Amino acid sequence: MSWCAYPWLDDRLLRLGLFFLKVGALLFGSGTVLFAFSQRDVLGRYGWLTQQQLIDAIAVGQMTPGPVLSTATFIGYLVAGLPGTAVSTVAVFAPSFLIVALVGPWIPRLRRAPAVHAFLRGVNAAVVALILAVAVALFRSAVVDVWTAAILLAGLVALLRFRLDALWLVLGGAACGLARFLLAG
Repeated sequence: MSWCAYPWLDDRLLRLGLFFLKVGALLFGSGTVLFAFSQRDVLGRYGWLTQQQLIDAIAVGQMTPGPVLSTATFIGYLVAGLPGTAVSTVAVFAPSFLIVALVGPWIPRLRRAPAVHAFLRGVNAAVVALILAVAVALFRSAVVDVWTAAILLAGLVALLRFRLDALWLVLGGAACGLARFLLAG
């Protein structure tokens, strides 16, 4: 329980808000970069969640309609209940709205600037490295036995060979997990 009688003044809410403002301001191209920040800060720096809770939050973000940033909403809920949900959601989306409002009028001019193209190529390469690092960390936590390894391989084949839509991949993985649960007992 917080030392403060007013939940909106809780120091966890302040840290959640500042963390997700940073995440929202630094996300580029894909919400999956959120996982890298979460891995480092939510687990390590703040110790808000366990590795399993983070994986659950990522799964919720993948399963729910809307952007993967709904993971931030779920993390906020796990850390500070409904107030954490509100603070995390507003904080993670606020920077993108602000950036679009401020930079929007300059977009046509920026598209023609070679320096902007060079900057974006560099950022893209760094983001791919970040996503790969997160994928390795998630792999270690999510693939824990032969069953999960088989689901991983089947998912990779479905994605790479048959270009299966991500929705069907997630639903198929969920069905396999449920079938294993029911068969095991």
